[in-house]
Amino acid sequence: MGVTDDTIESIVYKGEERLKYEVSWSGGIKIGELHLEVNKNTEAAGGYTIKAIVNASGLFHFFYPVDDSFLTGVDGENYLPLHYDVEQVEGRSYHALRHTEYDQESGVVRYSKNNEQVSEFQVGGQVHNEFSSFFFTRMLTLKHDKPVIVPTFADKKRHEVVVQTGEAIRIKNKVLGNVTVLPVSPIMDFKGLYDKAGDTVIFLTDDTCRIPVRITSKLTVGSLTAELVSYASSTCPGRQ
Repeated sequence: MGVTDDTIESIVYKGEERLKYEVSWSGGIKIGELHLEVNKNTEAAGGYTIKAIVNASGLFHFFYPVDDSFLTGVDGENYLPLHYDVEQVEGRSYHALRHTEYDQESGVVRYSKNNEQVSEFQVGGQVHNEFSSFFFTRMLTLKHDKPVIVPTFADKKRHEVVVQTGEAIRIKNKVLGNVTVLPVSPIMDFKGLYDKAGDTVIFLTDDTCRIPVRITSKLTVGSLTAELVSYASSTCPGRQ
């Protein structure tokens, strides 16, 4: 597992954070919003919760409504997931509830869908899920052409996800202005909850805040771009 940067870790996961993204499809057509937030977990000392909400908007909402929510509880030295709850409400009739529990000490993951029988998976060690790995990656020591590994459980098995970092570039964002970012590419050989057909690139500010400014991902048809449109943090100086 990759090594965290102590300076960055002292900011990420140490307070509260709110991120809002506009999601657009190929050609810049807005199709929805992504809301992310991190909060201290009042039920477990030292733990945090990651909450994500995905909503469709505009014409896309009219043709295919989406109202998905994701809640992950993390704790420990590597902010590993303890539990993960997903509610997907999509289209006119699809409604699914998913619950995952992670026994990080014994390397066992237990999963159930729609309160049906629990399936148990031996994963052979500690694992992140798709959201905890996203936030954990922000804290890693990231260097150009020096890949790191973030073990992740998805699609019913453990994946040794290789995270590659490109050279720093400058991009423009309506919230942060012109910023220097690190293009970070997790090489994922799984689809997860949303079908992905190609590379995902996360553009993180090249500073101690490591704010995800933009996320791009290729789909079977076209591509998605999530652009940061609102940001607030209790620990990231000068970014509120």
